[in-house]
Amino acid sequence: MSEEAKWYVVHTYSGYENKVKQNIEKVVENRKLQELITEVKIPMELVTEVKDNKEVEAERKLFPSYVLVKMVMNDDSWYIVRNTRGVTGFVGPASKPVPLTEKEVAALGVEAERKKTVEVNYKIGDLVVVTGGSFEGFTGTVQNIDIESQTVDVVVSMFGRETPVSLPISQIKAED
Repeated sequence: MSEEAKWYVVHTYSGYENKVKQNIEKVVENRKLQELITEVKIPMELVTEVKDNKEVEAERKLFPSYVLVKMVMNDDSWYIVRNTRGVTGFVGPASKPVPLTEKEVAALGVEAERKKTVEVNYKIGDLVVVTGGSFEGFTGTVQNIDIESQTVDVVVSMFGRETPVSLPISQIKAED
């Protein structure tokens, strides 16, 4: 029966995502409805922010005010989810639940555990200061930001010459 289970998007009050997830899971456990409602997820991303030359990792909701529920849609499962405290309704026309397509599920990364992103407070073309390594104290212009390898390509002016250097994200800060 769980082959029929599809992902649905549930809209919640802002800040109620975790409570809604817990409440749905508790009802499923208490009423033994694991075959109807198989999974409840809040898509999260792991964000690395560079603040004061320190990398800080934080989890952030990808879609605030939304919870994803994998369930077999019938009157019972609809009623349980719809009447959970904090739920405002299903996403779909006239609150008629529409399941996510396979393509949407893949694009959202629902089946994958967590996305990882890095946030920096500068962009290509900005002036930055090098805060570590052999170029410490130099200023330069950002040419490229490579999130995968966590490096920044900067053109630094040394001895009257423009010199391109590739540095770790943690050694760069936006010029004040």
